[in-house]
Amino acid sequence: MTRSALVWFRRDLRCDDHAALYYALRRFERVYCAFIFDTGILDALPARSDRRVEFIHASVLALHEGLRQLAARSGAAGGGLIVRHGPALECIVQLARHLGVQEVLANRDYEPQAIERDQGVTEALSAVGIAFTDYKDQVLLERGEVLTQQGQPYSVFTPYRQAWLKRLDAFQLKPYPVERYARNLAPPAANEHLPKLADLGFTATNLGVLPLPVGMQGAQQLLRDFLPRMATYKQARDFPGRKGVSYLSVHLRFGTVSIRQLAALAATQAAQGCEGAQTWLSELAWRDFYFMILWHHPRVVTQSFRPEYDRVHWDDAPELWQAWCEARTGYPLVDAAMRQLHQTGYMHNRLRMVVASFLTKDLGIDWRRGERHFAAHLNDYDLAANNGGWQWAASTGCDAQPWFRIFNPVTQSQRFDPDGDFIRRYVPELACVPARHIHFPCAMKPLELQACGLKLGQDYPMPVVDHAQARERTLMRFRVPSD
Repeated sequence: MTRSALVWFRRDLRCDDHAALYYALRRFERVYCAFIFDTGILDALPARSDRRVEFIHASVLALHEGLRQLAARSGAAGGGLIVRHGPALECIVQLARHLGVQEVLANRDYEPQAIERDQGVTEALSAVGIAFTDYKDQVLLERGEVLTQQGQPYSVFTPYRQAWLKRLDAFQLKPYPVERYARNLAPPAANEHLPKLADLGFTATNLGVLPLPVGMQGAQQLLRDFLPRMATYKQARDFPGRKGVSYLSVHLRFGTVSIRQLAALAATQAAQGCEGAQTWLSELAWRDFYFMILWHHPRVVTQSFRPEYDRVHWDDAPELWQAWCEARTGYPLVDAAMRQLHQTGYMHNRLRMVVASFLTKDLGIDWRRGERHFAAHLNDYDLAANNGGWQWAASTGCDAQPWFRIFNPVTQSQRFDPDGDFIRRYVPELACVPARHIHFPCAMKPLELQACGLKLGQDYPMPVVDHAQARERTLMRFRVPSD
């Protein structure tokens, strides 16, 4: 009897350096590959036009072709992807039974809902005599691999990073040699077809006109573009008007690129003294850190990492909330960042900190509302990193920014967008405002406003809050009893 297995692709849409695919091909004579457009996730989305769904769909098509080419190079009979649309548990169990496989293999997920889903899949498969196995793939070091000397998970990033770097050896960075065993790839049935985006109930977005190439090839394209710039990453990464970052976050989110490939490239240059590579490697450590936090402390999804800050009284402030959501706060850098998010699904990391600090520290609004707004709009939305970032900005999380340190949106603008180039790109009504005033146009004198044809309160809003006064309210807000 031919031993067969099914590899279930989730947030790992590539066919190179893939843990579950490697182990399946090495252990089984016939390996099928599948992806489920999970209605449990898709039906909960607020709109039928979603860049992430379109990105996933395009990347699934690319993965199908990648598997076909991988099989062809290895002399296998077929290869390719079986795609289903429906509840994940139901679809994967039905498919595994239909194919007659002995085991389903997948790469591990760390989000509470995904863990619950996989437990359900494990039980349902076990009931029909099929095994389920998952593997570490989307992180470099997971769960309990980096612990304190007392055997506890870290709650502060800096000592975690130091321990993480010590554990990050050549073995952890070694790619899985998938192609070596690719001859065991099995072809989908002849009547299998890949669904169109419309078949999933979704319509096209503006993804095609954004500088965001899709699939495995798209990830490698962005990586090739970034590598010559890695050396300047430390200096350039904080300036949203510059091309200073890798733009690989969405590819990491959906696994169209291997985290090991990125870390190995960074580690090689870091070992040679490249400060940019060292900083970028540290950012990858942050990613692992937040996955670890989420796995050990799933309560952070809805609660503060530091329980005492669940007693902070946040304001309802519907008008201020709407102003933030609609990019009309009267603070140009904040508004430019929010427009970038809504128009492209991307927001520069420095700006994520600025707008999060503004929502929580200037407007006094609960970080959970901002986190959910990002969840609805970010192409690269990742629960672990997004939750961690929002709690950091709100000073409720681990390794928290002290609550009495509050970003000034004007000085942040002056420092990181000094000429106002980024602001002018997304807030064109301020295009004629001189650089010295573009960070806070409300400080302009009437004749200056007249000279550039700007009517505050009409062409561009007045500030919704006074930063100095808001800062004092935040200081009072966080002075909560510790017992």
